[in-house]
Amino acid sequence: MKFLWPNMLWFLICLPLLVMLYFWLMNRRKKASIVYSDLTLIKQAMQQQANWRRHVPPILFLLSLALMLIALGRPSAIVSLPSQHETIIMAMDVSGSMRAKDVEPDRMTASQNAAKQFVKDTPLDTRIGLVTFAGSAALVQPPTRTKEDLIAAIDRFQFQRGTAVGSGLLVGLKTIFPDMEIDLRAPTARSRNGSNNIGTNSGGLPSSANVGDGKGTEKTPPKPVPPGSNKTAVIVLLTDGATTTGADPIEAAKEAANRGIKVFTVGFGTQNGEIIGLEGWSMRVRLDEEALKQIASITQGEYFYAGSALDLKKVYETLSSRLVMEKKETEITAFFTAAAALLATLAAGLSVLWFRRVL
Repeated sequence: MKFLWPNMLWFLICLPLLVMLYFWLMNRRKKASIVYSDLTLIKQAMQQQANWRRHVPPILFLLSLALMLIALGRPSAIVSLPSQHETIIMAMDVSGSMRAKDVEPDRMTASQNAAKQFVKDTPLDTRIGLVTFAGSAALVQPPTRTKEDLIAAIDRFQFQRGTAVGSGLLVGLKTIFPDMEIDLRAPTARSRNGSNNIGTNSGGLPSSANVGDGKGTEKTPPKPVPPGSNKTAVIVLLTDGATTTGADPIEAAKEAANRGIKVFTVGFGTQNGEIIGLEGWSMRVRLDEEALKQIASITQGEYFYAGSALDLKKVYETLSSRLVMEKKETEITAFFTAAAALLATLAAGLSVLWFRRVL
């Protein structure tokens, strides 16, 4: 816990003085009781002095005062608060390497099951969009709160050749920022402002993640903002391999960072990878963890590794909790003030109830 006005805490030295004053008043009252000649009155006075209840209201009031003085220092702490994320873009790898069975029953099925559970666990007021990428990238489900549409879109995933991690990331950005124009055919994609041609997704539906034609006058790009500063949207990117085509994923990550979007990357598959065969050819698919870590680092996100279906489920559970509740440093003066008021009210109430007076 930190204090924005730490100098105000010097007032706490008044508390020991108040304790000393309280005991001085108690001793003074005790000495005054000997003036009574009636032994009955003296006995009653001693019983009152020994009654523990008489000390409770002053103690509560002292604690209340201590909390008030702490509140003057404006304390702040890292607390978990509801996230402001309104949109989550899930960019998922559907390349041929997702056929690998080193994760049971296979990587694609495991990723689909985990994604569907993630959708079910997400609050109703959060929109989720789905982007798939392999040799190319497409928006297969615009951001929506309708969980049935999201689950149906996940079930329609189809395998494609190639792995274009950077293109998947850029299409995710295009979904969040519709005015952003991108050219996915360039080795290093660049962002532009303006309109472009409408693309189609894997289901033949119009896609708002449009692919620019690389022509036209390039306008001034938006002014960069601090990485991770955008609190309304995030991208969750899952892949099991390394980039083989499309936009440079590191440059795409820099574009996301300039727009304040955090990217949480998930590496999926066993460490050694697996050799898969298709149409007479075979290849070893292996995860490029360094690239995923770099993407997460550039955007102020976080990298997760999942080596099994159970690991992937836990990763999505962690992401769900972090995207719904996030930790941030917040001033908590109000909590101390409320507690002080409650204790002061309790002290006064007990004093009136037991002794018919306020302290």
